[in-house]
Amino acid sequence: MILVHHLADSRSQRLLWLLEELGVEYDIKRYERDPATMLAPASLKALHPLGKAPILQDDDITLVETGAIFEYLLVTYDRGGHLRPPQGFPARRDFTFWLHYAEGSAMPPLLLKLVFSQLPVRAPALMRPIVRAISNKAMSGFINPQLATHFDFIETSLAKGGWFVGNTFSAADIMMSFALEAAAARGLDTTRYPASAAYLKAIHARPAYQRALQRGGDYAYAAR
Repeated sequence: MILVHHLADSRSQRLLWLLEELGVEYDIKRYERDPATMLAPASLKALHPLGKAPILQDDDITLVETGAIFEYLLVTYDRGGHLRPPQGFPARRDFTFWLHYAEGSAMPPLLLKLVFSQLPVRAPALMRPIVRAISNKAMSGFINPQLATHFDFIETSLAKGGWFVGNTFSAADIMMSFALEAAAARGLDTTRYPASAAYLKAIHARPAYQRALQRGGDYAYAAR
């Protein structure tokens, strides 16, 4: 039996969604974030030294890193290839690209935006003006331009067919969902990115997505 160690408001929600799309039975152990640091609880380190979610256990197999878990689940449980294009086709190369782009390129500037937006809030009162000035400089000079580059690229890709791999839903759309949900939660201009906005509506309407929400519990990024 598959067991998902699931952290609230995190990337691990994607894993629940993938399992629902696959129709695979699984159990969930839910963890809450530390209210002061918003980090995962230390108890996850008992399962893996990194102490981060998601962690998937499938009998005697323990896996971390969402992309690696996706590849394992698709190879093991998607034998009909419903959620990925066949090997040897150009669409498969696109699928592999988006599967890795999600964490390799899309998420780092979003994480930087989160960190730099929190720096002035968490700085000592006397240091806040200086920290805010540094944060604003980093935002305007590097982080926001990087985000614009990535989301212009994403928008152009989604405008071609509505999904990340042509006009067919795939596991790449599940993998990419967190980056777009996180961006929307942090003020993504949906008038500038209508295809991205349509994509978010489409994924939130999928029955498997809704079932994953029911199984996983409250998920802030879906509350729009």
